[in-house]
Amino acid sequence: MDFDTMTTNSSNSRKPSMLDSMAARVSKDNIVLFAILLTLSTLMVLFIVMPLWAMLTKSVQNSDGEYVGFENFATYFASSSLWHSLGNTFTVGLIVTSVVGVLAFGYAYALTRSCMPMKGLFQVLGTAPILAPSLLPAISLIFLFGNQGIAKEVLAGNSVYGLIGISLGLIFWTFPHALMILTTSLRTSDARLYEAARALKTSPIKTFFVVTLPAAKFGLISTLIVVFTLVITDFGVPKVIGGSYNVLATDIFKQVVGQQNFSMGAVTSLILLLPALLAFVADRWVQKKQKSMFDTRSVPYQPEPNKLRDGLCLVYCSLISIVVLVVLGMAVYGSLVTFWPWNKALTLNNYNFAEMSTYGRSPYFNSLTLAGWTAVIGTAVIFVGAYCIEKGRSFAPIRQVMQMLSVVPMAVPGMVLGLGYIFYFNDANNPLSILYGTMAFLVINTVVHYYTVGHMTALTALKQLPDEIEATAASVKLPQYKLFFKVTLPVCLPAILDIATYLFINALTTTSAVVFLYSTDTIPASVSVLNMDDAGQTGAAAAMAVMIMISAALAKLVHMTVGKALENKTQAWRKR
Repeated sequence: MDFDTMTTNSSNSRKPSMLDSMAARVSKDNIVLFAILLTLSTLMVLFIVMPLWAMLTKSVQNSDGEYVGFENFATYFASSSLWHSLGNTFTVGLIVTSVVGVLAFGYAYALTRSCMPMKGLFQVLGTAPILAPSLLPAISLIFLFGNQGIAKEVLAGNSVYGLIGISLGLIFWTFPHALMILTTSLRTSDARLYEAARALKTSPIKTFFVVTLPAAKFGLISTLIVVFTLVITDFGVPKVIGGSYNVLATDIFKQVVGQQNFSMGAVTSLILLLPALLAFVADRWVQKKQKSMFDTRSVPYQPEPNKLRDGLCLVYCSLISIVVLVVLGMAVYGSLVTFWPWNKALTLNNYNFAEMSTYGRSPYFNSLTLAGWTAVIGTAVIFVGAYCIEKGRSFAPIRQVMQMLSVVPMAVPGMVLGLGYIFYFNDANNPLSILYGTMAFLVINTVVHYYTVGHMTALTALKQLPDEIEATAASVKLPQYKLFFKVTLPVCLPAILDIATYLFINALTTTSAVVFLYSTDTIPASVSVLNMDDAGQTGAAAAMAVMIMISAALAKLVHMTVGKALENKTQAWRKR
C-alpha cells in the first residue's frame, strides 16, 4: 500500500469521528436550549396567558360561575358611574401627560443642551421620585394642602382631595419616568445639523423647532404614551388622595375588596386593559417608525456656554428640584410629627410600627424579602430567557412565540394582572393553588409584572455583542453553555446589575400588582402604607413610605458603586 492510499484511509477514518463529535456537541447544545425554551415557555403560559384567560372567562360569568355572555358588560355600560369614572380617568391622564411632557422635556433639555453647573446633582434630584412608592407624594400632599395642611391657602379654597391632588401626585411620580426617556432621546444628536443651521443664520428658536424637536419627536411621543399608561393604571395616588373622585383603578378595588363582586371587577379590568393595550400598540408602532439619527459619520453634539440660556436652565431645574425636595422632605417631616396637626413635636414614635399596626415591622421585612427574591430569581430567568431568544441557534418558531409573550406584561396594568392571578390560582381544582398567599406567589407576580423592561434591557445588551463571537465559538467547537459563562455573562454583568436593581426597587415600591394577593404573613410595606392611611394613621403611613424610599435609595447607591467597578473591569473592550 502506497503512502497516498494510507493517508487517504487515515483521513477518511478521522472524518466520521470528527463529524460525530460535532454532531454530539450540537445535539447537546440543542437539547439544553430546547429544555430551557420549553421550561420558560411553559412558565409564560402558566403565569401570563392563563391568568388573563381566567379574567376574560370570569367577565362573562355570574357570581355562581354560570355563563351569561355579555350581560355583565351590558349592566356595567348602562351604569352612569362607569362613564363618570371613565371620563375622570381620561381627564387625569390628559392633564398629567400634558404637564409632565412639558416639564420633563424642559428639564431634559437643560441637562443635555446647556452648560449649566451641577448637572449631576440635578440628574439625581430629577430621578429621585422614582425611588418612592406612588403613595408617598399623595401623603405628602395631604400634609401640605389637606384640610389641616400647612399650605392649604395656596389652593385658594379648592380641595386637594380629588382631581387636583391626583394630578399633582401623579405629575410628581411620573416625572422621572419621562425624564429618563427624554434625556436619552436628546443625548443622541448630530452636531453637523446645528453647524448647518448656524451657517444658514437660522435663529435659535427656529433651530429648536426645525432641528431639535424633530430629532426628539419619537422619544417625546414614547414619553407621552408611557406617562399616559402609568397615569390611567395607577392605583395608589387616587386611593389615598382621590376622595370621591373615582377612576377605573379605584373602581376595580371597590368592586373586588369592597363589594366582593369579582365578575364586575373583571369587566372593569378589561375596560382598563383596553386603553393600556392601545397605548402599548401605539408605542410599539412608534418604536418601529423610529430611525437612528446617529451613525458612524455623525459628530456628537456638545453644547457651548451661553450665559442667558444656561442661567435660565439653572433657574428652571432649581425650581423643579426644590419642588421635589419639598414633597420628599414633607413626607419625612410628617413621619416625625407626633400627631398631625395638633401635636407637631418631633418624635420617632411613628416608626414604632408595633404600636401602630398588628403587623409591626414585618411588612417592611416582607418587602425586603420580596425585593431580594424578585431581583435574584427574576434577573436569572429574564437574562437566560433573553439569551436563548436572541442567541439561540435552533427552534426559531418557539423563540419567536416567546418573544411575543415577553412583551405582553408591559401592556397589562398591575391591578389587572393581580386580579387575573386571583381568578386562576385561587381555585381548588388548580394544582398550583398551593402557591396562593405565599411569598413565592408575590415574587412570581412581581417578576411577571416587570418582566418586559428587564427583557428589553437584556436584549439590548446582548445585541451589542458582535456576532463574530458566536461564529468563532462554533468554529472552534466551543459548547454554547461554555460561551455563555466564559464570555456573554461577564461582558453583560453591568446590564444584569441594572435589571436586578430595577426589579429590586420596583418590588419595594409596587402596590397595584400585589394589593389583591398578599396574606397576613406576606403583607408588603407598600400595602401596609395603604392600610395605615385608611385607618387614619397618616404619620405611621408616611414613616413606612419613607423607609421604603430610603431602602430603594440605598439599593441605587450600591448599584452605582458596584456598576462603576464592573464597568471598569468588564467593559474595557468598548474603549479604543
